Amino acid sequence: MGDVPSLLLVAFSVGIVIGLTGMGGGALMTPALIFLGVPPTTAVANDLVAASVNKSVGAAVHWRSGSPNLQLAKWLIMGSLPFAFAGAWIVDGLGDHETQQSFLKLAIGVTLILTASTYIMRMYLELARGILDDPDAPDPAVRPLPTLLVGALGGLLVGITSVGSGSLIMVCMVLLYPTLSAVKLVGTDLVQAIPLVFVASISHVMVNGVDWSVLIPLILGGAPGTFLGAKLGNIVPQSVTRRGIAIVLTLTGLAMLGVPPTWVGLIGGGLLILGPVGWGVLRRMHGVPAFDHLPIGRGTDHVSDTVRR
Repeated sequence: MGDVPSLLLVAFSVGIVIGLTGMGGGALMTPALIFLGVPPTTAVANDLVAASVNKSVGAAVHWRSGSPNLQLAKWLIMGSLPFAFAGAWIVDGLGDHETQQSFLKLAIGVTLILTASTYIMRMYLELARGILDDPDAPDPAVRPLPTLLVGALGGLLVGITSVGSGSLIMVCMVLLYPTLSAVKLVGTDLVQAIPLVFVASISHVMVNGVDWSVLIPLILGGAPGTFLGAKLGNIVPQSVTRRGIAIVLTLTGLAMLGVPPTWVGLIGGGLLILGPVGWGVLRRMHGVPAFDHLPIGRGTDHVSDTVRR
């Protein structure tokens, strides 16, 4: 099923984005597979299996930058795993094949819009607090119940749609733990994301199986793309990449929800024109230049630099 060269190209491109930003690939990969003609249930199942491999590659490259808070990751994992495992069974219990496909398209579209919104909020929160960010600050006391609930919501979204919960979880963590440094937030997110995706992939394989003609190109294209993206992290300004991703997620979500192409195009044009202007104004309000400069030759860690953008 599917055109192998197209699958390889999509997987490699999405892998680069994962490596550059640490963002889960489900938000980009699953809609891309659906647009290539892969049924939603198959797209979700195969993307989760591939992500469990590809995300591990990115985590291995980024691990030294993370300094994860393992206590915080523990509560996120405890909340997310049961709901991630239940996701495939929830979809399977909705009824016949057509009902499942229709539900998944709607759920993925809504989740993409939510992801784009929280992604933008995450960028703003990082900008607003970036000047005060201290990688060596002591870790705050963990709040088990709120953290458990955040993990449960993220696990449910991933378990049903495969669309990444990284932005949503990161925003909630910034709100719950405002003194936790961005470096440790990224590391903690990497630690909790791997078992989350792995468990979700197991349940989808049990319910839907895998399509090897889809899965193999996703892994063969995604793993090297993720590795390359992680290596390019010190070169490419992430704020530009992130704004582009937020626009793509918004437009993809609208398309999945059945918004007419004309309106999708008009909204996309407005975001492309007005988005950078609005973001530049916000940056100036927080005392940083309106636009990034390409950080060629920089020897510092790109994860900590992200919050200063």
